[in-house]
Amino acid sequence: MHSAYAHSRIAESWASGHILSMHNALILLGHADPTSFNAKLAERYAQSWRAQGGEASIVTLSDLDFDPVLRHGFREKQRIEPDLQRVGEAILAAQHVVWVFPTYWASPPAIVRGFVDRLFLPGWAFRYPEGGGNGLPEGLLRGRSARVIATMDSPSWWYALAHHRAIHGAFVTATLSFCGFSPVRTTMIHNVRSLKEDARAKRLVDVASAAALDFGKLGKAVAQRLTA
Repeated sequence: MHSAYAHSRIAESWASGHILSMHNALILLGHADPTSFNAKLAERYAQSWRAQGGEASIVTLSDLDFDPVLRHGFREKQRIEPDLQRVGEAILAAQHVVWVFPTYWASPPAIVRGFVDRLFLPGWAFRYPEGGGNGLPEGLLRGRSARVIATMDSPSWWYALAHHRAIHGAFVTATLSFCGFSPVRTTMIHNVRSLKEDARAKRLVDVASAAALDFGKLGKAVAQRLTA
């Protein structure tokens, strides 16, 4: 059964009803260069989130020690390295997960895809209906919101017309929403290669505003759940 591929401690944490920390944001950075614009975007988001009174931590995916290759698909269980287990538990403990990465070939970088391939397994991130059949899979990471902050050299019109909003389709919808994250908001930063310093500074302000918006929306959602 697919649940056999769920990794022990992380799956147990979910199955036991892991308690979400109040206003806890986890920021997953998909750029290896600590001096990159992406790193600055992640840090600005974290600063703004903390300024609202929440907790925010940044994990640089390239710093994790794990094999990014899902070597047997879902046919065989593959050992989950300690770093993957630790970040998986952090996702379960978070109410809000932010992904920050550059766009390479109309896709998230390999480190982001490898992280998802290895961690977002059946029985942990989603599950198929019991007994098989053609029912829709169920997302197991529901109860958490997300934001995707993606940079790219493409102008917005080219991203929409030529790339068919590839990040939105493959990552926002077919990955995060599929696994239960809702809502999933996006900040797409275009024309990065030609952005001047003042324009980059404006994008940093925009990301700070997005963090404040997400924090406020999360607070309202939590209050509604508590009074329901």
